Amino acid sequence: MSFITTVNDLKPIYKRRVPKMFYDYTESGSWTEQTFRENSSDFNRLYFRQKVAVDISNRTTTSQMIGENISMPIALAPIGLTGLQHADGEIKAAKAAQDFGVPFTLSTMSICSIEDVAANTNKPFWFQLYCMNDIPFIKNLIDRAKAANCSALIITLDLQILGQRHKDIKNQMTAPPKLTVKNLINMATKPKWCMGMLGTKRHGFANIIGHATGVENLTSLSEWSAKTLLRTLSWNDLDWIIKRWGGKVILKGIQDVEDAKMAVKTGADAIIVSNHGGRQLDGALSSIRSLPDIIDAVGDQIEVLMDGGVRSGQDVAKALSLGAKGVMIGRPFIYGLGAMGQPGVTKVLDIINKELDTTIALCGERNIQDMSRDNLLIPKDFRGHWE
Repeated sequence: MSFITTVNDLKPIYKRRVPKMFYDYTESGSWTEQTFRENSSDFNRLYFRQKVAVDISNRTTTSQMIGENISMPIALAPIGLTGLQHADGEIKAAKAAQDFGVPFTLSTMSICSIEDVAANTNKPFWFQLYCMNDIPFIKNLIDRAKAANCSALIITLDLQILGQRHKDIKNQMTAPPKLTVKNLINMATKPKWCMGMLGTKRHGFANIIGHATGVENLTSLSEWSAKTLLRTLSWNDLDWIIKRWGGKVILKGIQDVEDAKMAVKTGADAIIVSNHGGRQLDGALSSIRSLPDIIDAVGDQIEVLMDGGVRSGQDVAKALSLGAKGVMIGRPFIYGLGAMGQPGVTKVLDIINKELDTTIALCGERNIQDMSRDNLLIPKDFRGHWE
């Protein structure tokens, strides 16, 4: 794998090895995909201040997120259908994260179940919850995550309705994929993926099928979501969820300062500045541009994490310099997983860690936790508000 030196080097391999509908599911946003693109491109508007003749020996990228010791301030984000990017994908990604010393987050819409991932790992992982109108099902999900010894509950707040994701609509994206002539022809060009899927029984939404009321066969995420997502979700609904969970809670999908202030009032341990990877409200600010104002408003009251557009260790360093305590990566680890399975996820983490270490060194720092806005040159028009 010596020819792989960046996360983006894995993307063409991933594209070759995974069916088109699952590649498109990952590598797309909603509507015009403006927010999806700017999540990444806006990192390029921030510049580092290079420092020289500084002692940069004995560097460390170790840190903490919600009180957990980690090898670097990164967590694998919750990604639906990960087990269709590669056979048993959630288990393989969780193992890679465990071995590297960073948190893994299991999505409600995973292919491998909570119990499956717990049985195949030996370190607690995080679980992500969607708020749905089937309250007994939500309660059962929370209880299952507690029984599996998950160490944090991430509550996603920005999915009361699905954003219009044109590629998913055109591909008629289902789990498992529909055996149309078009899909069969495409899958025939992905023999390694096909062999992997033939070798596992995990093909559907295992956290939902047989657990949600009346759901014995579920293939379409969009159709089920249209009927099930909680349109009436309010801040008050979080009270009973947080109480029932009784452990560390992270609120995901915060983009607005006033929402960040409301999140603090819930008693949550952390928030994630996120726009769902640009897959919900197109035309919203990128996460990295939303971050500084939220940090200034609540960063001394709650732990602030960031998600969206990260493709390198340098991106991570910029988010941390703006004040984030940690960064979540989604698409990068999917590139690695789809390209090479568990070793591919490990490769992504290794690349990002080395880039992060080199970046802090050239900025004249020895500890990742010492990175601050003093390490950046920030354009006056970067912040997400009108001056």
